[in-house]
Amino acid sequence: MSASPRKTTRRAAAEPPAVPFDDLLQDYRRMLLIRRFEEKAGQLYGMGLIGGFCHLYIGQEAVVTGLHALSRDGDAVVTSYRDHGHMLACGMDPKGVMAELTGRATGYSRGKGGSMHMFSREKNFFGGHGIVAAQVPIGTGLAFAQQYRNDGGITFCYLGDGAVNQGQVYESFNMAALWKLPVVYVVENNKYGMGTSVERASSNVELFRRGQAYGIPGYQIDGMDVAHVRQQASQPVADVRAGKGPCVLELQTYRYRGHSMSDPAKYRSKEEVSRMRQEHDPIDNAKALLLKSGAVDEAALKEIDREIKAIVGEAADFAQSSAEPDAAELFTDVLLEA
Repeated sequence: MSASPRKTTRRAAAEPPAVPFDDLLQDYRRMLLIRRFEEKAGQLYGMGLIGGFCHLYIGQEAVVTGLHALSRDGDAVVTSYRDHGHMLACGMDPKGVMAELTGRATGYSRGKGGSMHMFSREKNFFGGHGIVAAQVPIGTGLAFAQQYRNDGGITFCYLGDGAVNQGQVYESFNMAALWKLPVVYVVENNKYGMGTSVERASSNVELFRRGQAYGIPGYQIDGMDVAHVRQQASQPVADVRAGKGPCVLELQTYRYRGHSMSDPAKYRSKEEVSRMRQEHDPIDNAKALLLKSGAVDEAALKEIDREIKAIVGEAADFAQSSAEPDAAELFTDVLLEA
């Protein structure tokens, strides 16, 4: 059954598709960097060095890693408040990201944005947005600008399963479909919007169909396997890049931690989380494929882990040794005098 005139891809149960060894190894490194970075961020939060809200991406690493592999220079990325993984995937410096998390002047938003609000024009990363679904109209506007400039870029606009029921999402879908904007709407369906399961919040849980009324094709993809993400998102992304208009990708994924660091996540069982970790962990899946290839062994992968931990350790040290913003920063980037 199709969600649009184009084929709808459902979650695959087959063996992971073949991915060139170098590509898979690069994906493994990127996912491991995100995982280790987020683990360190959780530690710093527990130590009181990160204030405010902090939403970790642990468990969802294959989504942004697989899609980033399909991006090109000039593409834009915008997402919600669970954004550290997207920043790292875009190539933002872990030191600057960690410095921003800890509210330091060397952070990407000079210590004023924190976890949910940092940006990098250099990497075409446009946030991190704390308001649910606020990034969707922004992502649509970024795609409009790309089309207007005819620069060949497309926008990856990420949102969660809790955001898909917001009104501005459908206003954006309408405009994007009407003008055939080059935007990929990525629904990261991690099963829970804050503490509410998607089954209790959505009358139709096939979220890839949400653009159907506007003629936007939808695809449902296994977001816990980076090889599947790469393969199954490849053609829809290529279609958007070719000027065929927007698409909706529903990436079925799972977060291991609570909605934020203050969430004890009592709305799901420990057995459920444990089962997902044991059977569907994206990093373990990639590791198994790498070992199966015979081109790398356990010792080499352990060395990669040590390298990644060193990078994250340096980022944490850099953040803690950086100065806090000067009081005068309260008045910068607030008002533009014309």
